[in-house]
Amino acid sequence: MTTPSKPAATAPAKVALVGVHGFGAHHLGNLRRLQAASAVELVAVADPNPPAPGEVPETAAVFGSLDELLPAVPGLDVVIVSTPIQTHAPLGLAALASGADLYLEKPPVASLADYHRLQDAAAASGQAVQIGFQSMGSHALAAIENLLADGRIGELTGIGATGKWVRDRAYYKRSRWAGKRTIDGVDVVDGVATNPLAHAVATALRIAGARTTADVASVETELFRANDIESDDTSVIRIRTVTGLPVTCALTLCMAEPVEPYVTLQGSRGTAVLHYTQDRLVVTVDGTSVEEKYGRDDLTENLLTHRRNGTPLLSSLADSGAFMLVLEAIRTAPLPAPIDPQYVQWLGEGDAAHAVVTGIEDAVERATATHSTFSELGLPWAAGVSPVRLPSGTVPGTHRSGAPLP
Repeated sequence: MTTPSKPAATAPAKVALVGVHGFGAHHLGNLRRLQAASAVELVAVADPNPPAPGEVPETAAVFGSLDELLPAVPGLDVVIVSTPIQTHAPLGLAALASGADLYLEKPPVASLADYHRLQDAAAASGQAVQIGFQSMGSHALAAIENLLADGRIGELTGIGATGKWVRDRAYYKRSRWAGKRTIDGVDVVDGVATNPLAHAVATALRIAGARTTADVASVETELFRANDIESDDTSVIRIRTVTGLPVTCALTLCMAEPVEPYVTLQGSRGTAVLHYTQDRLVVTVDGTSVEEKYGRDDLTENLLTHRRNGTPLLSSLADSGAFMLVLEAIRTAPLPAPIDPQYVQWLGEGDAAHAVVTGIEDAVERATATHSTFSELGLPWAAGVSPVRLPSGTVPGTHRSGAPLP
């Protein structure tokens, strides 16, 4: 399926930003840079919590919601949505209905059903949808493709994503939706693998060649929480691609100290470790390691280039299908198992305190190395828990009639 070609754009793209706080502040800074380069014109922003004076250009109109913005600002080229997870689907659908291309922050939406709705709307409108997995712009991904094609680390036998971060009590108090699975019956799915360390999962899947729902054969989850939240903060997600490649993601927000996350390619002759937040790749063969740092393409610029000349999107909606199966597996899994307090230590005071799970650093490293879950490793705080498989029939996809297509 191809998107109808559009006339070459010569004037700056008219852009609206929905959500100016949190990661929206990053988009504001990036849009200021692009506007200075005459690539975009930020014509409007929307947020129920207005930006502080001077945060947005004086020429940009300010609205309380996208519903107010769209009828008042016709002819938008791009809408960027950087808002809470549960709002992604309705805001994304509204943006596409306006005729604008869409940049939607990760995770795309909070359920597989909403993902299919968004796909149908994008297909019917002919608009482009870029998903904010920034690591997809890393030039290291092309380098990894080359080293695999050259057999530099031998046959690829597995991929592990290791995430070892810290989140304190204040993190879960910062908003009403933080750490929630649902709010008033609406899916949120704000867990370790779907939000803070979602890039680890998405990057591992991309390297494994798993982009669409049809590229995934199975997904298993084992979810835990040390914090007093609904969602998981310490989990293993074990994926198998249709080619039989195991991809295991062991992730936690309960370390004593944060460590930069990484994705490990396990080969028959060696390993390649991508520190994706730094675009740094370390290849080890026969005991000798070589490290190289790579550049990164900005996803907003990539979307603008796509609009001008059809350059492929680096993080398209279609290529988020495999990730959405992981999110769906987490969404439909039983509630995360609470970790017995005897295995949790709290460091810090008050809202600055954060949980540390006993032996967690060794646990996540062993899980990815052996493609095991925490219960399979025999960890005492994981006793009595078993991995949960995404319901049969969900993978590799669901029935699509094609009725919305033009």
